[in-house]
Amino acid sequence: MDDCPFCEIVAGRRKQEVVAAADDVVAFLCEPPATVGHTLIVPRLHRADIWELEPDESAAAAELAHRLAGVMRDRLGAVGVNLRQNSGAKAGQDVFHFHLHVVPRYEDDTVLPGCVWGIPPWQPPPNDVSERRRVADALRAGLAAA
Repeated sequence: MDDCPFCEIVAGRRKQEVVAAADDVVAFLCEPPATVGHTLIVPRLHRADIWELEPDESAAAAELAHRLAGVMRDRLGAVGVNLRQNSGAKAGQDVFHFHLHVVPRYEDDTVLPGCVWGIPPWQPPPNDVSERRRVADALRAGLAAA
């Protein structure tokens, strides 16, 4: 889809820190992140929401989320993880290309219960270019070693 930012990332036409790419799905750092390492998993093909997602794409997203959760714990020091998926405007979906949030949780993070960020007391994590590169490199290395 021409105007979809996630399709642009998948196609390599929009700069983003991709941490994993498989046949059916691609994972990249969320911008802006809720916590350090916050990653989105999207299907390669444009699927607006969960109702358009094919079963094999769903399985691939879940498998990659499972692997990422382990790497976030082992390489980034996460003590928990939230998987969050919003389908439909009423559910809070703001980019209409299916995406699964993998949000690592830390003892001192300010993400609210229910995996809510963007409102006080939430504070965004460091997110400059060098930090994004460091985090993406750590996730890629962890996935390669797993």
